[in-house]
Amino acid sequence: MSNDPKSPSTLPSFTPVPRKKDRSNGWKPHVQRAFIEALADTGSVAAACRMVRRSTVGAYHLRRQPGAEEFAAAWEAALDLGMRRIEDTAMDRALNGVEVPVYSYGKLVGTRTVHNDRLLMFMLRNRAPERFAEGRPKALNAVGRMEEERLKKKWRAEWEAEQRRVSPSEVRASIERKVEAFRRQQEMTLSPRTLAARAEFERLRDEDAARGYRPVRTPSTRCMSTASTPPANPTRCPYPRPIGLSARRRRSRRPRRTRADARSRMRGGSETPRLAQAIAPVIAKRRVAA
Repeated sequence: MSNDPKSPSTLPSFTPVPRKKDRSNGWKPHVQRAFIEALADTGSVAAACRMVRRSTVGAYHLRRQPGAEEFAAAWEAALDLGMRRIEDTAMDRALNGVEVPVYSYGKLVGTRTVHNDRLLMFMLRNRAPERFAEGRPKALNAVGRMEEERLKKKWRAEWEAEQRRVSPSEVRASIERKVEAFRRQQEMTLSPRTLAARAEFERLRDEDAARGYRPVRTPSTRCMSTASTPPANPTRCPYPRPIGLSARRRRSRRPRRTRADARSRMRGGSETPRLAQAIAPVIAKRRVAA
């Protein structure tokens, strides 16, 4: 329902628009009154024109004619009444829901009632804005979106100005406070034995740092010396480089077979020269052992 207290509850009387010719399919006075009543009932110009069997182009043309001021005022009043009916229909749907058909395997098996919560909230915000919309309807139109963008830019500028006022030392102090709070929270879950081990670890770490200990790193391995003093030549690891797994694999890798070898085996033929050359030493060793 419209919140305007001046909206009429009944259709006002008006003087029909005078026409030059009285045609059978023209906008006669009784047709004009029937159109206004249908417009008040439906709230749609197209539906009202269909009810009086006239075109929408003719209705808008009639409204622009000289002497159509009262007809235009009655048109607006009828639209207000039609809007009330539309709002009443929307409220009925929000409260009672809408029945929708239910199909199973392509056959109609029944109906169910569906309620639209968004429609219900929209009706509450517009019919009682002082209770559900902070005193105004929550409908974001173009002006509302522009206001939202303006507020976002304003809040962004305020946040950036606040960030510029904070010095690096304050940021560092804030980070340290958060780290210390996280550490205290973590220590609450540790046992006394774990806390003692952690304290011993921190003591040894600080002691190594005070003596100038630095771990020596090479591309192949990481050498972590346990000595209290750094090695004489820090560029070279004092421990021998272990043989990688790739080297052992290279030593024990079998001869690679080609597609020709596979095709030969599938045909049931003898080994290819390459495969025979590879297995010749093995056959020779077996014969000597025999």
